[in-house]
Amino acid sequence: MITDEEINRMRWASRRGMLELDLLLEPFVTARYRELDAADRQRYQELMLCEDQDLFAWFLRKEQPEDPELVAIVRSILEFARTVPKHR
Repeated sequence: MITDEEINRMRWASRRGMLELDLLLEPFVTARYRELDAADRQRYQELMLCEDQDLFAWFLRKEQPEDPELVAIVRSILEFARTVPKHR
């Protein structure tokens, strides 16, 4: 079971130094984090350890993470971002 404390930690971790990242990551955590399986939650937590400039490049699709696990969670976040808000 995912606790509210874990959700709050991930929401806090999702607040980055760049507004563009904040607007992408925090809604993802709010809408989808509870639904992620344990592996995807771990991937998200690992993603939050990455540098903002790397995240920005990955989400703009200018680069890809070297770690295939991070590629998977970045794809999930990008798919979420392309989803119409009422269908999230």
